[in-house]
Amino acid sequence: MSTQTAFRAALLAPDLPAPPGLGDGRGGPVGRRFDVYRNNVATSLIDALEVGFPAVRKLIGPRNFRAVMGVFLRSHPPEKPMIAVYGAALPGFLADFAPLHHLPYLSDVARLEQALRESYHAADAAPLDPSILQELPPERLPAARLTIAPALRIVRSRWPVHAIWAYNMQEGAPQPPGMPQDVIITRPGFDPQMAVAGPGAADFIAALAEGETIGAAHDRAITTAPDFDLPAALGILIGGGALARLIPGETS
Repeated sequence: MSTQTAFRAALLAPDLPAPPGLGDGRGGPVGRRFDVYRNNVATSLIDALEVGFPAVRKLIGPRNFRAVMGVFLRSHPPEKPMIAVYGAALPGFLADFAPLHHLPYLSDVARLEQALRESYHAADAAPLDPSILQELPPERLPAARLTIAPALRIVRSRWPVHAIWAYNMQEGAPQPPGMPQDVIITRPGFDPQMAVAGPGAADFIAALAEGETIGAAHDRAITTAPDFDLPAALGILIGGGALARLIPGETS
């Protein structure tokens, strides 16, 4: 094991001794200074997770949250130097964490909060002027393509994930209904916003993001949801500034 690997392993494992070769700067052993540094690093990471996943924290309680995150950070140390984006692996970790299996929706709430963080930090894109879409002749609409802004995220869940999040984070929010929810996250300004997608909307938007034409995306949506509402789906994208470019199809 390299010195760097040993240092990293010991940094996140309080039961391991300080790596060999560390000193106190005066020629003596590092002693308790490494323990203090190790504790500060773990505390900073958990603090960042508290900021990034407030609904998860609310659902399991502050003390439980810090204890669970202590387990998480030792098995999933940061891979990037940006502490603000640390925690991408948390949804998967929570799905497999047996002590919290009595909250089966918890990992999806974490996925929603991680998607909000990703949207916030995504690259900027100038929104498409809606008049450009309105001016396209109706017969050319099915063959056109729409480029989706980098900040858009789609979270699909078998739980009422948005309602669970809102019930815990927004004063006066109603109790969650007993139905699954798909959530579309856009960023019209500086802060992400969420919209609960109607039937087929997530399929439609996902198809557009994959480069499908509007017509092909519409076909995919009505395959799973015959009552798909195209204007409502486009309204989410336009209202959220999530359309970056219109690419007209070839005329016959």
